[in-house]
Amino acid sequence: MLFLLKKECFFDYNNELIKKFFYICLQNDITIHTIMEKIDKLDKQILEIISQNARIPFKDVAAECGVSRAAIHQRVQRLIDLGVIIGSGYNVNPKSLGYMTCTYVGIKLEKGSMYKSVVAELKKIPEIVECHFTTGPYTMLTKLYSTDNEHLMDLLNSRIQEIPGVTATETLISLEQSIKKEIPIHLDK
Repeated sequence: MLFLLKKECFFDYNNELIKKFFYICLQNDITIHTIMEKIDKLDKQILEIISQNARIPFKDVAAECGVSRAAIHQRVQRLIDLGVIIGSGYNVNPKSLGYMTCTYVGIKLEKGSMYKSVVAELKKIPEIVECHFTTGPYTMLTKLYSTDNEHLMDLLNSRIQEIPGVTATETLISLEQSIKKEIPIHLDK
């Protein structure tokens, strides 16, 4: 595969140094515009179908798109390689495992620069399923599941608030998840 830089400079993607360069760019969101240019109408159609049902057979996607199964397989693999598709799997209902309370915890840090060290500690808490570095009143926003209020209190008091750098937490308990969906995929008509 060849890439064009500044109109006249071609280089070979098989070169290991170039592969590392593109990997670093992808990890730092440098090539997002380039990736968006590589996603065509068929890619968007495929994404729309598989984002609604990740278990749909490629033959059904191919039939709906009017292309071969091999074309779908190649397109999906390319979308994975580009970092457009970042995962697939099953969603487990937390309540079926005894996690009855979904909670969002706003975390304030002593200094924003402590974010990475705090994240490293939060990763050790299995009940935390999401963590975001945010603007606004909190430095971080986490989503966690607990079995009951006592378990939640233990997570807050004995685990999260004991992490060096955490100065305050604010807890928001979710009473019901009303909407859960993927981002919209706009097909160019």
